[in-house]
Amino acid sequence: MRKTGNANLPLHPGHCPAWLFKRMKILGKAITEAIILEYDQDEFLKRLSNPFWFQALACVLGFDWHSSGTTTTVLGALKESINPEETGLAVTGGKGRVSRRTPHEIKTFAEVFGLPERKIEMLVYSSRMSAKIDNTLLQDGFTLYHHVFVFTEKGEWCVVQQGMNERTKYARRYHWLSKHVESFVNEPHEAICSDMKNNFVLDMTARSSEKSRQISLDLVKDNPEKIKGDILMLSRKPSQSTLNKWFEKEKPVILTMPRKINWEALNRAYDIQPKNYEEFVSLPGIGPNTVRALALISDIIYGKPPSWKDPVKFNYAHGGKDGVPYPVDRHTYDKSIEILKAAIENAKLGKKEKLQAIRRLENFI
Repeated sequence: MRKTGNANLPLHPGHCPAWLFKRMKILGKAITEAIILEYDQDEFLKRLSNPFWFQALACVLGFDWHSSGTTTTVLGALKESINPEETGLAVTGGKGRVSRRTPHEIKTFAEVFGLPERKIEMLVYSSRMSAKIDNTLLQDGFTLYHHVFVFTEKGEWCVVQQGMNERTKYARRYHWLSKHVESFVNEPHEAICSDMKNNFVLDMTARSSEKSRQISLDLVKDNPEKIKGDILMLSRKPSQSTLNKWFEKEKPVILTMPRKINWEALNRAYDIQPKNYEEFVSLPGIGPNTVRALALISDIIYGKPPSWKDPVKFNYAHGGKDGVPYPVDRHTYDKSIEILKAAIENAKLGKKEKLQAIRRLENFI
């Protein structure tokens, strides 16, 4: 089974110095072109979707190894330096308001690549759904504020996006790779590294949430009025203490029904009769509160609980030296180092810049 999840990074104030960002763009472009030349665009997407390799790249480029700015700055440097017409690779999206221009940027560069209209629509859909899934189906306390969608001239793609927890001031990074996304609603993420795990995270993308997803869909296709009745009944209950018996060995999940639900969106969904859970979630207006309410009804009334486990894994992509959570995969580890080092060696850089980049990589290792 693939390791799926995210990376947690503390929020650091300030900006990347102009002199450093200028050099990050030069080195980032050179490494990207070297990897594409040595392998292909798909290999670059694969590497970008690997949190360990992404972190190593940030260190080689000279940025903080554990800052939330690692994501925004590294991807910003790649976006400004990579020429789609030269590399067959397009970097779209960004932070805050810039992320809202992602669909337009995808269409613009996809037309440069000569991709068919149907493929362009699928790319835009993939960008939108990856963001919606991590904001709606994965309710882990992090709100997305940065979304980057990278795709090739053949239509393959990866996503690197980041959310912020306003309370803890930590960021969490989400990685996706198109070649491994069989379903947007069933464990779609690619590779995780993190050192912080939350309690009682609603994860409707978990394989164990499949029955809860089906019950939720059945409820929507039945009648929204029935959902209202179920919510009213659950809201009248003084407490959920009777659920303690379900969790004899664990602290009971705190089940709180959302106060605001988009009934207009639920009525539209009922009229449309979505054929599957993904189509339901993709509808405008279906947000975290609606998803959570349906999951709670599925859990409490129908006995089909969703996953309440945070999907993030405590690992560093290649395992741990003490075997936790599993032994280091030395072959994969060495290959990551080999590819990054070869990319630096083959990059169009001066001798001084190459030596400095390799030295940073060796320090990181």
